[in-house]
Amino acid sequence: MESDKKVKSTMTFKIGRILALYLIVTGSGFLLSPDFFTSLIVKEGSDPVLINLSGMVHFFIGATILVNHFFWKGLHQILVSVVGVLFFLKGVFLIALPELTLQSGNNELQVPMAMGIGFVSLGLLIGILCFKVSG
Repeated sequence: MESDKKVKSTMTFKIGRILALYLIVTGSGFLLSPDFFTSLIVKEGSDPVLINLSGMVHFFIGATILVNHFFWKGLHQILVSVVGVLFFLKGVFLIALPELTLQSGNNELQVPMAMGIGFVSLGLLIGILCFKVSG
């Protein structure tokens, strides 16, 4: 039983560290290159193959996290699992309902500055929990 807890904990820290770095780098991109990320969010006229590939990447990242990490005990486990669910759902929607999903890119709430702050904040929180707590 103790071994199972250690495996779960190790998996959470490994995936959490990767997610933290990804979220901080992506959030920094939103903050440092807002024009680029605005054009990325508003995908009018985007190549359907690229949209499908984006969906596939999100799907595989989310599914990989969820297959290896579906733990809901501590805050660090919950955050890692929730981010996995979000990746998975974005992939599902980009593949199955691309037109509807792309319409959400025209939402005024998707401001690169706010998204950047959100990504960096979440990345820092997960990073603190998964780098510092684990030693």
